[in-house]
Amino acid sequence: MPVTIRQLEIFNAVVGCGQVTKAAEALFITQSAVSLALNEMENQLGGSLFDRSGRRLELNDRGRYFLPVSRDILDRLEDLDNLMNQKDGKFAGSLNLVASSTIGNYVLPFLITAFKDIHPNVHFNMLVYNTKTAEELIINREVDIGFVEGEVNNEQIRATTWFKDELVLIRRPSENKESKLTCDVRADLTKYKWVMREAGSGTAQIFKKKLGRYVTDLNVVMELGHTEAIKKAVEAGAGIGCLSNMAVCRALSRGSLQRINIKGVDMTRQLYVIQHKNKAKTRLIEEFLDFCFLLSQCKAGQSCLSSSESLQKLVLEFIDGP
Repeated sequence: MPVTIRQLEIFNAVVGCGQVTKAAEALFITQSAVSLALNEMENQLGGSLFDRSGRRLELNDRGRYFLPVSRDILDRLEDLDNLMNQKDGKFAGSLNLVASSTIGNYVLPFLITAFKDIHPNVHFNMLVYNTKTAEELIINREVDIGFVEGEVNNEQIRATTWFKDELVLIRRPSENKESKLTCDVRADLTKYKWVMREAGSGTAQIFKKKLGRYVTDLNVVMELGHTEAIKKAVEAGAGIGCLSNMAVCRALSRGSLQRINIKGVDMTRQLYVIQHKNKAKTRLIEEFLDFCFLLSQCKAGQSCLSSSESLQKLVLEFIDGP
């Protein structure tokens, strides 16, 4: 008898949970049902897939080989289900996205909302992590599409250029709001206390790459894992920071933060859409990506990156049409 889809689902749940008990709870079935399904599947495949140590199950060499094969089968079945649910140009299905901090907090919410206005039966699950974690989720096929700020070089991932963004230096406003401060990377970087994003962040990665050898002697007083935390720390006077223009444009316009002009380096950066190379593209995925890329290629869309209000206006114009 061939391996069943349910057995594959149970196998992947056990791998994810590491225990039969936890997998059973996640699947809302009994432990005996999970154990029986695993035993039957192992018999059908001619040998064990796990090394058993007490309650803990660890994949053996056969299991490590079988895991990506099983995930590929389940992915293709999900793709088939999504494809079969599209009628009269309307799309139904569920998209799992991951986005690095700036994109996930300041861009994608507008795009997802606009897309759902057109296709209300599409459900989105979006995770917000740094670029390194987003890359791992794509490699493990836990999400369909990723949107990141840092460079990705894994051979299993296809990276496509999307928007261009600019990193800006920010400080607590001086008493003279009209004063314009300029930082020369060759001479001024060591004069400041720095509040930085954590290791693994796309913003931190690009910042260090842009500054090259000048970054080695920075006085980093804080490393924080969220953009808003950095903005608040800078506003409180902890030091200066470097963040996306998308993340700070409102604070700059309100005057709660002040921009430092940087001399000696180009601070523009490329944003990317990433996918697993072996992940099949459904029509729903293609439709959503076409929507995202159409907005990014629009001439007005590039300038909208400096203002979330402008980006929202562009999205609404796209929905309403000419």
